[in-house]
Amino acid sequence: MRCSDGNFYVVKFRNNPQHLRVLANELLATRLAERAELPVPATTVVEVGDWLVQHTPELNIQLASQTIPCQPGLQFGSRYVVNPLEGQVFDYLPMEMLERVRNLEAFAGILAVDKWTGNANGRQAAFWRKMRERKYTVSFIDQGYCFNAGEWTFPDYPLRGVYARNEVYLGVKGWESFEPWLSRIEKMPEDAIWAEAGEIPPDWYCGEWDALEKLVRELIERRSRVRELIMAFRMSPRRPFPNWKEEA
Repeated sequence: MRCSDGNFYVVKFRNNPQHLRVLANELLATRLAERAELPVPATTVVEVGDWLVQHTPELNIQLASQTIPCQPGLQFGSRYVVNPLEGQVFDYLPMEMLERVRNLEAFAGILAVDKWTGNANGRQAAFWRKMRERKYTVSFIDQGYCFNAGEWTFPDYPLRGVYARNEVYLGVKGWESFEPWLSRIEKMPEDAIWAEAGEIPPDWYCGEWDALEKLVRELIERRSRVRELIMAFRMSPRRPFPNWKEEA
């Protein structure tokens, strides 16, 4: 959708078939990744009125044989990583093209965020470039299944919240490869985490402040466990970091 600020956004609606809380997850997890200075889209709250829904046939959700109109109100908006009139976006690049991604090392940083936030989905990424650029930039999208989607729990499993291909982790040679993002997570001020949670519209979690407070307190406590969770992934049968030497 093109919004009033002139930018294009991917908009998730309140009555999406995943869960209402995925809007809260998208906003909070993306903002936390942004505070760690990782490449994520700009996010905002988008107001979609009833008139626009009624007069836009495309604003519906297809579920089996049902067509459900999108629910008006406050929605989650993720800005396009590049204006579609100015560049290209791909959700997949062949292995031989990964060397043309200028910030491939950021996959290590987003892994730390995904382990911290308990992402229950595979890591999603968008590779983009502006017209006439040769190199791509990766941005990390779709944080809806952080905090275990609508459950707001943290069932930690080594292979959750990771990218599907080991090639993006070939540059990991030790803990230094996760810097500076890992330290930014571990040292992120508590009031900064509370501030981002406070930006979530209460309707996105049905006004259940106690549940949000519990989630934030667990996030604050989990900052000290990120290394442990990364290590569990490292030691998994997938062996994702072949260039991480024991002495590193």
